[in-house]
Amino acid sequence: MSAASPSLHSPEEVARRAKTESLISPRFYTTDFAAMDRLDVSSLRREWDVMMKEYEGDNNQDHFQRDAKFTEEVHEVFSQVSPELRQEFLDFLITSVTSEFSGCILYKEIEKNVSNPDIKQLMHYMARDESRHAGFINQSLKDFGLGLDLGDLKRTKAYTYFKPKYIFYATYLSEKIGYARYITIFRQLERHPDKRFHPIFRWFERWCNDEFRHGESFALIMRAHPHLLRGLNVYWIRFFLLAVYATMYVRDHTRPMLHNAMGLDSTHYDYQVFDITTEISKQVFPVSLDTDLPAFRTGLERLHQIQVSFNEAKERGGLVGKLKQAGLALAGVATFARLYFLPVKRHALPEQVRMAPAW
Repeated sequence: MSAASPSLHSPEEVARRAKTESLISPRFYTTDFAAMDRLDVSSLRREWDVMMKEYEGDNNQDHFQRDAKFTEEVHEVFSQVSPELRQEFLDFLITSVTSEFSGCILYKEIEKNVSNPDIKQLMHYMARDESRHAGFINQSLKDFGLGLDLGDLKRTKAYTYFKPKYIFYATYLSEKIGYARYITIFRQLERHPDKRFHPIFRWFERWCNDEFRHGESFALIMRAHPHLLRGLNVYWIRFFLLAVYATMYVRDHTRPMLHNAMGLDSTHYDYQVFDITTEISKQVFPVSLDTDLPAFRTGLERLHQIQVSFNEAKERGGLVGKLKQAGLALAGVATFARLYFLPVKRHALPEQVRMAPAW
């Protein structure tokens, strides 16, 4: 972890970390509920109803319950990890629970503020899932006496307003990249069980299918409103693709020991996740990033190095530290802009919208 990420030893420190606002930290969102209420998915009614039946079936109802081996593994395996890896894992748990709880709050607020039966039902199911995910992760924080007060987090963390279309682009990508991250970790540890240093990873396969289905929901909403995928909106799609990929890359490279302990290289892992996410997102986005371009890879690494230097300047403080932070922020914006204007790949959208989690 970077020098700007202090150790986590108390619930108060965990709460402060969860409430931290930065370019790479999970955020809480609110939106235009009246616009959400006007959504119309009737053009994809058959696919929508099939998906609603999947949610109603709730095949993960009994999944987020810890078995007898869970506590055993925490004491026998995790107790052997280094203090540095412990801190990176705790940081992973905090960002994960904050991200999952962010979805729960947003979906619950939309459900509460719309009367549209299709959207109301969808948001109810997705909030149910995200609540389970957040609670399950928080239980692992509680094992260390570091559980988050989720009610306090909901009341005190800052909220960001996003138009519905931005919610669709960002949340679709968040759910799909979440699937890709979890399934990649699960498959790695399935091949190398000796690398599984905490039992929570055993839950990732069925867990990530919830994330996949949530992404499918937003894919159907966007395909039912094709103007969201044409014209100037394509530029917003490019922005969110880059923002999500860049955020993941920078965040992952601030905790490299986490992946090393699993037998993964952070850079290789990230590009594997990008490949999966890019392939999936072709169901709905008419453009995708060319993540194999040398200039793309150089740019992401440049953003990582800027973040490292920014953290060091922030820790230094004082006038010099602030001036360095300002200069590095400008360098980050310039690097992001260069990445944004790199060539992208274009493709036609498939007739069949729904996909299966086949990775």
